[in-house]
Amino acid sequence: MSLKAFHLIFVTLLTALSFGCAAWAFQAGSVLGGVTAVAAGILVIIYGVYFLKKLKSVSYL
Repeated sequence: MSLKAFHLIFVTLLTALSFGCAAWAFQAGSVLGGVTAVAAGILVIIYGVYFLKKLKSVSYL
């Protein structure tokens, strides 16, 4: 598995985890925790886009 493929899987799982934690925090009544988790999810997405642009020429295998 290449570094690019690993990062794609990692960023996808981390994004899902961040937004899942945000939903859980909002449901539990923790606005600060929810907002923090949403911000983390957005930052992870930005990192993923940056990384994919940086390694555009590298194969997924």
